[in-house]
Amino acid sequence: MIESIVRIENISIHNFKNVVSGEISLLNSRKDYKASVVGLYGQNGSGKTALVNAIALLKLALCGQSIPLKYGDYINVDAESSDLKFVLRVNNPKENSTYTVNYEFSIKKEVDSSSQNTKTTDSDIEKCKVIIFNEVLSYSYSYEKDKDDANRKQRVVDTRTEDVFVPKTKYDLLTNKNKAVTTDLLVAKKLAYATSRSFIFSKELLGVLRSNCKVEWHLFLFESLVHYGNFNLFVINTTNSGLISMNALPLAFKYEEKNMGAVGNLTIPLDGTATIPQDAVDLVKKLTQNMNIVLNQLVPGLTISIKELGVQTLKNGKVGCKIELISHKNNKEIPLRYESDGIKKIISILQLLIVIYNKSSITVAIDELDAGVFEYLLGELLRIISEKGKGQLVFTSHNLRPLETLDKGFIAFTTTNPTNRYIRLNNVKTNHNLRDFYYRDIMLGEQNEEVYEQTNNYEISLAFREAGEFSGS
Repeated sequence: MIESIVRIENISIHNFKNVVSGEISLLNSRKDYKASVVGLYGQNGSGKTALVNAIALLKLALCGQSIPLKYGDYINVDAESSDLKFVLRVNNPKENSTYTVNYEFSIKKEVDSSSQNTKTTDSDIEKCKVIIFNEVLSYSYSYEKDKDDANRKQRVVDTRTEDVFVPKTKYDLLTNKNKAVTTDLLVAKKLAYATSRSFIFSKELLGVLRSNCKVEWHLFLFESLVHYGNFNLFVINTTNSGLISMNALPLAFKYEEKNMGAVGNLTIPLDGTATIPQDAVDLVKKLTQNMNIVLNQLVPGLTISIKELGVQTLKNGKVGCKIELISHKNNKEIPLRYESDGIKKIISILQLLIVIYNKSSITVAIDELDAGVFEYLLGELLRIISEKGKGQLVFTSHNLRPLETLDKGFIAFTTTNPTNRYIRLNNVKTNHNLRDFYYRDIMLGEQNEEVYEQTNNYEISLAFREAGEFSGS
């Protein structure tokens, strides 16, 4: 069991979607809260979702999963590749030490030679894949008793070489100078490249490190980041339509199959049925009961439960149970799929908010958090999470109510400048209403960067009239 606390502290994005260059710190420089909350606000199409997409890419890399082809379309149209850099803090409670980890990589779209043929097909996209390359992992560390005496940053794995990775001293340290694994690692590096996966966090490299590395803190660092990506980092993205997808409830909880030692995450769908292992049913029941404690306070009188619909055989031949989520309110029982999108949205994020409130090493990134959630409830939820919680929440929103309930250090904004997309507002005093301050800056433009590209009401009205005449309305 990895006993570490991992947080994202800084994100740098280059040539990703409409962000030519953008950097955002996730630290609150005003006050030292246990929780880390960043709400990102700005005009439509100004780079808010790009930040959440970047965190989704980080998760894919840490989990050793293939990068989906859609990310190739996120590369800025004027660039051949996108570059992303993340600064993470990893705390080791056993040693009272802290690692400041820098993980950077690039992605590009490349023709998939394995699918090439002599004939031209209608869909060239099928021939492409997204490549993750130029991965670099470096770190510095310090001990609790010597916070001001941090070691200088040193590279651990740099894949920008024809060899497996450099520096050579770290390669020898991580592999225990086992020359027999060099060929295997070279093959693994090419395989990771070909299958759109991270090499640094590939199962092949991790297997070699676990078998050969004798330096405990190096192995701890890799294991902590992999565990964080798989179990403690969650991303809830919007669909292409701009609406939150309600087809899956992100109740991602650790599940260990009895007598098998297999550990994984289970998700329960909102809009239908699911078949889960028989021995996971009691765990899901307990999970929904815990959710009801909070849900009944957010939506008075509402609770949920699971209904067992019978036994089914799983793909692995084991016995499973078919279940469906049920809503209970006003002495009525209905399938949850018939509830409003607002109710489903609250339920879809509730378990993660509970974990953020109680657990330090949890990061949740949610795009359009406000979609379907009542304005006043949204503000109060975020106030409670930020003041009393322990984990990390990154969200985008159009609803400005949180600007009045959150500490000003928890709020960031996008700009109209693609080369400097993310900023914190200057000259904000403690007694300022940040919502009013933001509105004033939209109109007067008092910041160093413009936060809103001005629109003209007369021109909009004229455009509506011309469009109506053209359509024959």
